[in-house]
Amino acid sequence: MTFAGSRGLVESRLVPEAGFELDTFDVSGFPRRLGLGLVRSVVRAIRAPFACLRILRRRNPDVVLGAGGYVAGPMVLAARLRGIPAALTEADAHLGLANRLGAPFAKTVFLAYDVPGREGSKYRVVGRPIPKAHLGASRDEGRARFGLPGDQPVLAIFGGLAGATALNELAVATYAQQGPAVLHIAGERDYTALRPRVERTDYVLLATTDHFGEALAVADLALSRAGGTVWELAAAGTPAILVPYPYATSDHQALNARFFGEGGGAVVVREEELASVPALVDELLADPRRLERMSDSMRALARPEAAVEIADELVRLALERK
Repeated sequence: MTFAGSRGLVESRLVPEAGFELDTFDVSGFPRRLGLGLVRSVVRAIRAPFACLRILRRRNPDVVLGAGGYVAGPMVLAARLRGIPAALTEADAHLGLANRLGAPFAKTVFLAYDVPGREGSKYRVVGRPIPKAHLGASRDEGRARFGLPGDQPVLAIFGGLAGATALNELAVATYAQQGPAVLHIAGERDYTALRPRVERTDYVLLATTDHFGEALAVADLALSRAGGTVWELAAAGTPAILVPYPYATSDHQALNARFFGEGGGAVVVREEELASVPALVDELLADPRRLERMSDSMRALARPEAAVEIADELVRLALERK
């Protein structure tokens, strides 16, 4: 198995770190404004399928999987041109532009959620794959690892890889001096500025962690954006307050959050209502029975076998070609 992606994006660091080979090609998203940047993006988009064809010619794979985003489109098109079966994954409750363009060239499109208008044999709702290491973590071992009290409620706050400034600021302003025990994974961007403002020993502030499964397990309640982390929260049975990022493309985080809110596992709060979160946290942490019901609902909504379902279908597509 090998990977392909664009230079300078996160995969250029993560893939080699994981021990896999990475082929790179130039491609970028389209700016929303007219200008030289748009022209450059169009030129890259025209050239990208030819670069992908060269990669496929050299690698000669049996099947191609596009993980969404503008990087996947040229590779899926190139695979179609070479007669290699390809599939796409969509992580959100809205089919992104790249996947809408790439879907005609794919044999299968794996959806995390039901997407209106995307039915039929090509589309399979499987949830979103999550790392196996994030499943089945121990609450007690996690609390010991992070130095959190074993006998008190813990609020976990997840800012994402880059960070969610609005959530980070709310958390520190509200809980830096008092409140429940907190595990706050702030993201690398905001961590340095937040660190001096936290003084409590039971407020654990981290930029990131290699033990995210345990971070999920320690929490009685989580405060999070509504990107891919929602599926990990569900698999761990972690009740959540979800605050969708308001500037996400087509407001897809709001759609993601709605799925878990309507399913009973989360409470959805829009960012303009963020001031209501501290009172909501107090209300939920004071009601263990409600948290237990939310936890059960999260597990009922979870799709922990998503990666296995996708892998099985990719094997089928590869064998079908032979």
